Amino acid sequence: MITKYTAAWLLAIVIGLMVCLGSCSSKKSDDDDDTSKVKAQTPVTVTTVDQNAMADYIDLNATSVFLQKNFVKSNAIGYVVKVNAQQGQYVSEGEELFEIKTKEAQSIGSSITVLDTTFKFSGVNKIKASRHGYISQVNHQLGDYVQDGEALATISDRSSFVFLMQLPYELRQYVRQNESIQLTLPGGQKLDGTVASFMPSVDTVAQTQAVVIKVNSDQQIPENLVAKARIIKSQKSNTISLPKDALLANETQTEFWVMKLINDTTAIKVPVTEGIESGDRIEILSPKFSAQDRIIVTGNYGLPDTAKVKIIKP
Repeated sequence: MITKYTAAWLLAIVIGLMVCLGSCSSKKSDDDDDTSKVKAQTPVTVTTVDQNAMADYIDLNATSVFLQKNFVKSNAIGYVVKVNAQQGQYVSEGEELFEIKTKEAQSIGSSITVLDTTFKFSGVNKIKASRHGYISQVNHQLGDYVQDGEALATISDRSSFVFLMQLPYELRQYVRQNESIQLTLPGGQKLDGTVASFMPSVDTVAQTQAVVIKVNSDQQIPENLVAKARIIKSQKSNTISLPKDALLANETQTEFWVMKLINDTTAIKVPVTEGIESGDRIEILSPKFSAQDRIIVTGNYGLPDTAKVKIIKP
């Protein structure tokens, strides 16, 4: 038989168990909320705006060439008896390159000298370089029989050395006569060039026009070397920019925005108007960010407005 004291004791136990279970459930719920809050924080890195000069440019290929090539020619019919020319050799104007002994002199030999010792006859003609430059081709060697006017060698005229840049015709407005253009050779060496002239024709397929760029350099640059020519489309002396990775856009590339921190854990969406691009940076026309504004540069993709974030060191 259950007495009133026993019933009271049982009731107290039941109430204690209910309180304990409620407390555990509440603690577990709180723990779940805390875990949820931690998981909601996206790790990000931040940057600030730069304010400096920027230029919108395009790099085009420019190939080194000798526009003028001179032929060293024989001035008689005969035999090559001396050769001072080698391919790749630099020669000066007036330098002796070949000697040609005429066919008649080769046939007569020293017969005339035997008949008259006072008569000096060699029948040897000296062929000299007509221009400064590099010998790009040697056509004849010692002992060859040559005709009058036949090419013995080819000299690439040093004064005609230029770079030919293939310019898409739609970019013609950005290149002007006597304009300075910077060339970058393979390996990173930079040369200052000047637009000398424009070729009078356009490539039928590529629709590009060859632009002649002259360079001031004593360096021996080989023919057919491909350099990069930088064409400046527009430039600004002092403007605000951000890394391209900080800029987000919709699928149609009609709306742009960045994620800006308003405190250490919250980022908001800020629409922006972009300007010129230069390398890995892009100009921000509006709004006017200050040097203290923190902009998310990594971890920003897909973040909603007022997103919870956690700043990590890059």
